[in-house]
Amino acid sequence: MRYVWQNTNWAEFTWNTDALVQPLGRARRCQGGVLSKMDALGLKFSSEAQAEILIEETVKTAAIEGQTLHRDSVRSSVARRLGLPTAGLPTGDRIADGLVDVLMDATVNYDKPLTAERLMAWQAALFPTGYSGLRKIRAGRWRGLEAMQVVSGPMGREKVHFEAPPAERVDKEIRNFLRWWEKGSKNIEGLLRAAIAHFRFVTIHPFEDGNGRIARALTDMALAQDEKLGSRFYSLSTRIMAERDGYYRVLERCQKGDGDITGWLVWFLECFERAVEHSEILISTVLTKARFWQQHGQTLLNERQRKVVNRLLDAGPDGFEGGLTTRKYVSMAKVSRATAFRVSMAKVSRATAFREISALVERQVLRQNPGKGRSVSYDLIWPDAE
Repeated sequence: MRYVWQNTNWAEFTWNTDALVQPLGRARRCQGGVLSKMDALGLKFSSEAQAEILIEETVKTAAIEGQTLHRDSVRSSVARRLGLPTAGLPTGDRIADGLVDVLMDATVNYDKPLTAERLMAWQAALFPTGYSGLRKIRAGRWRGLEAMQVVSGPMGREKVHFEAPPAERVDKEIRNFLRWWEKGSKNIEGLLRAAIAHFRFVTIHPFEDGNGRIARALTDMALAQDEKLGSRFYSLSTRIMAERDGYYRVLERCQKGDGDITGWLVWFLECFERAVEHSEILISTVLTKARFWQQHGQTLLNERQRKVVNRLLDAGPDGFEGGLTTRKYVSMAKVSRATAFRVSMAKVSRATAFREISALVERQVLRQNPGKGRSVSYDLIWPDAE
C-alpha cells in the first residue's frame, strides 16, 4: 500500500479547479447570506450564546473520536472561562477543561502565531493525566518510534486504514506545515486553506493521540482567520459528527492517493455549507437557551436540577414528549462522578425528585400541566422570543 506522504513533494497537493467552482460558490453564498442576515437583524452574540456554540463544538469534536464528554462538565468549563454563573454545575473535569481551552485558544486567539510549542501545549491539554484511557502516552511531545496506524476491527483481524509517516520525519513535516500555514494565509482561498490544513495535519499525525481534535481546532482557527471573527456562529464538528462515516472514508481514500485531493475538498466544502445552513437552527436554539439562563442566572439550582433543565432545553419546546414526570426526573438526574479511569452514577430517589421538581415549579422554572396523580407532568417555562 502506498500512502500520499510517500510521494515526492507530497504536500504540493493538486485538485480539479472546475470541480470546486460550484461547491465553493455555494459555500461562500451560504456563509455570506447568514452573516448578512445576522448583521441586518443587529444580532449580537452575548457571552451566553457564545457559550452554547462552544459547548456544542466541544462535545461533538470529542464524540467524533468516540470520546463522551458530559455536557454539564463542558458547560461548567465554558462558564468559568467566560465569567458566567456556575451554580449547580460540576466543579470541574480536567479533560473537558483541556479541550475547551484548546478550542478557545484556536478561535479567540486566531491572530496569534501558530508554533510547534503551541501545538504541543494543545495536545498536552487534551491529556492532563498523561494517559489516553488506560494507556500512557507522550503528552506534549511528538509521537515515539512505534509505527502510527489507524486501524479498526477485532484483535487479530484488524484492518489498517492508514499509516502515518515515520516518527523521525515528524519534526521536519511540522516545520514545513507551519511555514505553509503562515504563507497560505496570504495566497490560498480561505475555505480551501482550512480544508488543506485539516488534511495535511491528520496525514502527518504528529501525536500519539488527539490528532483529529487538534486538526479540527486548526480548521476552526483557519476559518476564524478567514472570517476575522473570534466567536463561532456554526459548529463544523456537529456536521462532521453527523456525517462521520463519510468523513473517514474520504480521508482514507485521499490519503491513499497520488496527491489529488479534489474529493476531500469537495466533501469539506459541502459539509461546511450544510453546517452553515444549519446555523440558523443552532443560533435560534442557542439564543433561546441563552435568554433562559440570563433570566435564571441567579436562580438557585443544584447540579441535578440544572442537568434536567439543560436536557429539556436541548430537546426544545416540542421535543420532550409527555412532559417531565417524577419517573423521568429520577432517570435523568443521575449525576456522573467521572475520574480518568471510571464513571460512577449517584442515584436519586423519587421523594428527592418530587421535592426538586416542586422547587423548580416554585421558582418558575417549570409549570405543572393539567392532570393529577400518576398523570402529573411538567413543562419548562420557555422565555419569550425577542
